[in-house]
Amino acid sequence: MVKVALLVRLQAKPGKETVVASFLESALAMANEEATTPVWFALRLGPSTFGIFDAFADEAGRSAHLAGPIAAALMANAGELLAEPPQIEHVDVLATKLPH
Repeated sequence: MVKVALLVRLQAKPGKETVVASFLESALAMANEEATTPVWFALRLGPSTFGIFDAFADEAGRSAHLAGPIAAALMANAGELLAEPPQIEHVDVLATKLPH
């Protein structure tokens, strides 16, 4: 059961929307490799606004994800792709409905 999560908001630079969308789509392969990341979504919230929502069983899983390859790739490309730094919120999960 997931207890904690990350909610990340990303604002693409003008003209970089397609690249940000492609980056997020390609990050799914990395998310699938993370044993402590059972829930991961890449989102398009608007024409140039994107998001990531991922959830974890505990703080150790969340911390491992923040130190993992997706976060590293995002931060390495943030200056080129994003209009502002990612807005990363640490949130608690109150209830879930997930497939078995």
